[in-house]
This record gives sequence, structure tokens and C-alpha cells, in this order.
Amino acid sequence: MDWSNELEQGLCKLAVEATDHQKKQLNDLLVNLLKWNKSYNLTAITDPSQALTLHLLDSLAVFPYIKQPRIIDVGTGAGFPGLPLAIMLPEVSFSLLDSNSKKIRFIRQIIHQLDLDNVEAIHSRVEQHKFQYDGVISRAFASLEDMINLTQHLLSPSGVWLAMKGVYSKEEVLSISDKAIETSCYKLEVPNLSAERCLIELVSC
Repeated sequence: MDWSNELEQGLCKLAVEATDHQKKQLNDLLVNLLKWNKSYNLTAITDPSQALTLHLLDSLAVFPYIKQPRIIDVGTGAGFPGLPLAIMLPEVSFSLLDSNSKKIRFIRQIIHQLDLDNVEAIHSRVEQHKFQYDGVISRAFASLEDMINLTQHLLSPSGVWLAMKGVYSKEEVLSISDKAIETSCYKLEVPNLSAERCLIELVSC
């Protein structure tokens, strides 16, 4: 199937410029996600339009704020936000980490199928992975405290956390003030989504 028109509209609203090749890669990612999901239950989202909005466009809403050369997506699930960002940022190295083996198998298949040479899939618990990165991004953690506590060993001395969240909570940010400092908070506008989204950027104290 082809959702190129809906994808094109979404990218336009996000002001994300993509080549025809990148658009095809994003469309193929969505097609394969929905195909694999029928057998492997990769995501609870089965409606194509919702998957486009909640996976592809939600991931790409943070595109303007990715400045680090080496990033790890922790708790990536079926590869979000890592895979869409890797497609759009071929000069950035992405490591996609998850403890779910079937989701990592899907990511590895996508890496091969889309010929993504800037992505690696890591099957591991976050506590067991020991490399350091310029950026740690995730939309999987329920709280900033959990994200900071579980991933601080992955962050290089000059690195940043990029936490994709819903409604911004100053209290939540203050709760981790002994370990991390907020440097920026960006309000995200996801096309066709009325729910609030934000990206919180933090550095280690």
C-alpha cells in the first residue's frame, strides 16, 4: 500500500524537506511495520493513518532539534523515533536499543531492506549496555527520573538527554534537579494530533 500523499502532507506541515528516496523509505517503513504487526504484535496501533501520525510524524517532529553526531534511542520498540530520524539524518549515527527480541529483529530487517548504513540495532537491557553517546533520546520512559537514572551511564560528559514527553511538567523537571538540568524545552506540533507534545533537553549536573 501507499500512503505517500498523507506522508507528503505531514512532512509539509512539519516543514521537513525530504528527497523522493527518503519519502519512499518512510513509506516502506510504514508498510513493513503494519505487515509485521499482523504476526508479531510490534505495536498496539493497527490503523494506517494512526500509525503514520503516532509513529512517523511524531518521531519526525523532533527532527529540527537533533544536532548530535551519535545518538542512542533507548526503549526504541519497533524503531521509533530512531528509524524515521535515521532516514532523514543519514549523517547521524543511530543506535536503537530494546530488550524485545522480535522488535529488534524487525529493526534489523528494516536496516537491511532500506539499506540504512547509519543504524545499528542492539538487543539488550539498558543497564547492560555500556557505550557512551552524544545524545540519548527516548519516548518510552514514564518519568524523567527513570530516564535519567537508567541512562546516565550512556551519556558522554558533553552529551544531552532528549526526552520526548506529552504535557510539560515543571515539577517533574525539578524532581531530577540534583542529577540533570533542563537547557531547553520545545513544544512539538504533530500534524493530525491534538494531544500536547514536547521535547525536553537536559544535561548532566
